[in-house]
Amino acid sequence: MANKDLLFEKVTLGSTTIDNRVGVAPMTRTSATPEGCATDQMLSYYTSFARGGFGLIITEGIYPDDKYSQGYLNQPGIVYDEQVQAWKKVVDSVHQAGAKIFAQLMHAGALSQGNRFVNETIAPSAVPPKGEQMEFYGGKGAFPTPREATKEEITDVINGFVNAAKHAKAAGFDGVEIHGANGYILDQFLTDYTNQRKDEYGGSTENRLRLLVEVSKAVREAVGQEYTVGIRISQGKVNDYSHKWQGKERDAEVIFSQLGQAGLDFIHVTEYEAWQPAFPQGEGTTATDSAFGDGGASLARLAKKYSNLPVIANGHLENPGTATEMIGKGEADVVSLGKGALANHDWVNKVKAGEPIADFKSEKILSPNAKIKDFEAQV
Repeated sequence: MANKDLLFEKVTLGSTTIDNRVGVAPMTRTSATPEGCATDQMLSYYTSFARGGFGLIITEGIYPDDKYSQGYLNQPGIVYDEQVQAWKKVVDSVHQAGAKIFAQLMHAGALSQGNRFVNETIAPSAVPPKGEQMEFYGGKGAFPTPREATKEEITDVINGFVNAAKHAKAAGFDGVEIHGANGYILDQFLTDYTNQRKDEYGGSTENRLRLLVEVSKAVREAVGQEYTVGIRISQGKVNDYSHKWQGKERDAEVIFSQLGQAGLDFIHVTEYEAWQPAFPQGEGTTATDSAFGDGGASLARLAKKYSNLPVIANGHLENPGTATEMIGKGEADVVSLGKGALANHDWVNKVKAGEPIADFKSEKILSPNAKIKDFEAQV
């Protein structure tokens, strides 16, 4: 087993140097004001992870525009100056406690279940989402059928990410993470069954990936070369945990190689268990099915191989030995923790000191009166 000291080495993502290789994963909280401003409670929440030794904190998904992006009521935004100023207080506090912090920019698309700006949803196609809304985030029943986004609205989506990235930079965030995972709008474009478009944004994997690449390039151009920009990618979704890319390793090559050329500084991949094969042989894939010989490779390994970018791996990595192994094998440069971080805001300090790690107790987080609600799709 690799030495746990690997977890505590400095690492660089883009222009951001992080004191160790352990980050806090983005987790939906719905604890902002109704107007989408970060609160003192959120400041304390994020600062506690910094004090607990985490080198990097990635925020909950922040809605980037005042149109169709908001996913949940009481979700924070970064559209208006008052929202930017509220986030600045959080960022300053985290910095004072010694950590770096990235803003995750999220457009919910068809999975929106609470938007104070509009009463309808948009998506690549008018396909009803699988599953039902999450009641612990205020939703109930089936998701409404979205309206197919027009070309003008797709441009609005891109501009929303661009403006939000500029605002995040103004707020002092060390970087931004574009949310291209977990079934939200960019992932809806990437996913075969939610994207039935007949134009240049639909059809082949390359076409379905187009919007993710365009957003990445546009954000890079807007914030400049010296600002850290990454993207989060997954196969599973908040409403479809078991989804796998139809083209398996071939899709992975297309997706990660194109993202690797889109001006990004890192890719954050999330799976249920980060170290497991991305395409298990029991699901119809064998090592000989692929020209790449990576039939048993994790999604993190495939991301690193085809993008040639630093990779953050997420998915049940709260065991220090498992996390260290992924770093030691070169499958990831950073690991991010969701439930493990919630149960141990001082996970890094505990591991350094050789102290036991507490188990995650969902009832403490998801109780009806809970102030902090954890939901991260792949952990």
